[in-house]
Amino acid sequence: MRFNTSPGWASIPAGWVGGRGGALAERSGTQLTTPSGALVQDTANIGPDGALQISTVWACVNLRANVIASLPYFAFETHNGQRQLARTSRLYSLLHESPNARMTPFEFWRAMVLNLDLRGRAYARLDRDERTGEVISMWPMPADQVESVVLKDGTMVYVYTIDGNVAVFSESNVLHLKGLGNGTEGLSKLEYMRASTHEAAAAQTAATKMFGNGGKPTGLLMVDNVLKPEQRAAIRERFAEMALGNASRLFVLEADMKYQQLSLSPEDLQLLETRRFSVEEICRWFDMPPVLVHHANVTAWGSGIEQVVEGFFKLSLRPTVVNIEQAVRKRVQTSAQRARQTAEFGLDALLRASPAVRMELYAKAVQNGLKTRNEIRQLENDPPLPGGDDLTVQSALLPIHLLGKVKRTGGKDAAPEDPVAQ
Repeated sequence: MRFNTSPGWASIPAGWVGGRGGALAERSGTQLTTPSGALVQDTANIGPDGALQISTVWACVNLRANVIASLPYFAFETHNGQRQLARTSRLYSLLHESPNARMTPFEFWRAMVLNLDLRGRAYARLDRDERTGEVISMWPMPADQVESVVLKDGTMVYVYTIDGNVAVFSESNVLHLKGLGNGTEGLSKLEYMRASTHEAAAAQTAATKMFGNGGKPTGLLMVDNVLKPEQRAAIRERFAEMALGNASRLFVLEADMKYQQLSLSPEDLQLLETRRFSVEEICRWFDMPPVLVHHANVTAWGSGIEQVVEGFFKLSLRPTVVNIEQAVRKRVQTSAQRARQTAEFGLDALLRASPAVRMELYAKAVQNGLKTRNEIRQLENDPPLPGGDDLTVQSALLPIHLLGKVKRTGGKDAAPEDPVAQ
């Protein structure tokens, strides 16, 4: 791949929105993940540490990361178009059992999704077997410590800074998960949602100050005459607790004193409404139904929580899972592994918490000859039963003249005798 370095190309400003610059621009060198300009001026960059102190951000990221990390990651061996679990393979051990010496699979994928959701990108260093080239361990690298760089020949390297040291890794040695972006790098979600997090932080700060002050607004005392310095100090000391102190104390204003409120009340500020709206606003950024982060609003995806969860799974979690699976196939698996092995998350694990739905699906699979009873028992960790390996179907759709003609021979169904055919 060659990059156009003509003067006409280089003369266009890098931040020109709608042209060859901006967030979606393709460029060599260090990849940009932040907006070239702020939509709302004077908004604070609170970073991941500040964002995670906003309860809605924490709840959204925590739920998404926990659900995805709780899914088992299976590796399958493919033979003649059929596949079976590759329990003894190195890939299965890496994805399902132990990604590295320090972390469980749950801990590893939770850390990766956390970086992906907050920074729009996630990285993991890949250690490979020198003989076979197969990955033997994966180590997460914090997104804020990694720079992705596209070289002039089109290849990409990753510059990782840790403890003052710098390490450079090639594409083949890094698992790179990308969020929304130009396909080369994901855009930093926190930077793009800066106005929303700034508003939520400001509302939280106002609420903390207001309720920490006993809900008392600031104000001033008005008197009709000029006070001496010592009188002014005495009144200030006497009535300071009107704004700070015991909320149950009764204050008596004398000598024609009047109290004038200066700051707005929580009702005037619409503080509670603002905080409720900020929950919905942040949830939009994370594709999260507000009801799932305990927001007391009316569900909008269906009549109950089951429809909400189903929509959340289909429209939010599944695209992220597919993104991870494809990145693992491209970066983690070798060409030899891709030829004979596949790897995917076990999405059926989401049904474990719903026995009624699970059993209904099992019953349909058995009744329509899609699975045997012993296959279903294996999914439920039950031992196999004699005769449970036969595929069975219901006979409800037999022609009327064949009803009752099925005979049992040796414990198996014999073909029905058709008197018309005889």
